[in-house]
Amino acid sequence: MKIDTLDNPGWAVKIDLEDTELTDREYPQQRVTRGEHDWVMAWTSEREFHIACGPGNLTEALTLFRAWAAVSVP
Repeated sequence: MKIDTLDNPGWAVKIDLEDTELTDREYPQQRVTRGEHDWVMAWTSEREFHIACGPGNLTEALTLFRAWAAVSVP
């Protein structure tokens, strides 16, 4: 897992899914925008879960990942 800051401001998160039950699961890109600094975007690509969010939305974004990961894999 890697967490970086964005210059607009905000957070960027990459969670490596390689060698997990989640490797091939998809999370279609979703974006929720409530304001200039209140937004969350999440998607999967290249066996990674990606998050970009506003400065106060990191907990919300990580909760999206946790909820997605907790759904049982068929």
